[in-house]
Amino acid sequence: MKVAIVGAGMAGLACAGALRVQGYEPVLFDKGRRPGGRLSSLQLEDGMAWDFGAQFLLAGEGAFAAQVSAWRQAGLIAPWPEGPEGALVGVPAMSTLVAAQCGGHDVRFGAQVQRIEHGGDGWQVSGPGWREGPFGALIVATPAEQAAPLLSLHDLAMAREAAAARSTPCWTVMAAFDQPLAAVPSVLRDAGPIAWAARNSSKPGRTGRECWVIQAGAQWSADNLECDREAVAERLLALFAAQAGIEPPSTIFLKAHRWRFALPYGQTAGAQWNPVLRLGACGDWCLPGAIEGAWRSGTDLAARIACSLEAAPAESQRLSRTG
Repeated sequence: MKVAIVGAGMAGLACAGALRVQGYEPVLFDKGRRPGGRLSSLQLEDGMAWDFGAQFLLAGEGAFAAQVSAWRQAGLIAPWPEGPEGALVGVPAMSTLVAAQCGGHDVRFGAQVQRIEHGGDGWQVSGPGWREGPFGALIVATPAEQAAPLLSLHDLAMAREAAAARSTPCWTVMAAFDQPLAAVPSVLRDAGPIAWAARNSSKPGRTGRECWVIQAGAQWSADNLECDREAVAERLLALFAAQAGIEPPSTIFLKAHRWRFALPYGQTAGAQWNPVLRLGACGDWCLPGAIEGAWRSGTDLAARIACSLEAAPAESQRLSRTG
């Protein structure tokens, strides 16, 4: 059975991987141009690089801990000694974790899904100038704010769950300096309007110039959400310098990225599944724990789907024998 998955981030890919083991054929659609989502990274030819989404992950517990161990053995992640205690990062970038999981899957990048439709032959997905289907089941694995409108025409209760799980925004700045900031520790946290600042070049597998990621707190990001990107970059650089106790350093690269849906809150009780419509939803808005929550929600949903679809033929056979 072919299963459409809208969103090829950690949750969607975890769900796809678990479904594929069960014999299903997942097809993933993602509006991004390349793997990453909220684990996105930017790498330039001259060695400058930034993880401008999720900064690190922790080993976690249970099945996720086993998955983290497998990633580590495969060389996809490594400890970050200069980061927070227990921090692990993708090598050579956080996006490596997502890119590696894309292998072997049918992933359609640059495919923004604007509409999902259900009919007698299954599910159809469509976007600007394209349409795909039918699919035997459909999974929405996007941020809650993007999931709610897609779900609302088909499962109102599921859409309400998504609508109840909101996300805070985050302005992120990628900066490269012509000189090392030797007097500044590799990580600054909760420093006034700056929620996080890290020397990206201190992470394992990174080489090149002095590169930093600066992330504003939720309130500052919300207050300045619609501001000009260049102005935001300059303001956050000045705030970073003030919190670090240094003069604003000279930059050779400076760029701001706006995450409208960065950090979810109000998480529900796990992944969502409607066995009648064969419609589901997963993501880090379903379970707490950032990367771990996204992964767990995807694998949990895959298990529910497999159990549900295996039970349906058995029930049909039972009814035919008793009918």
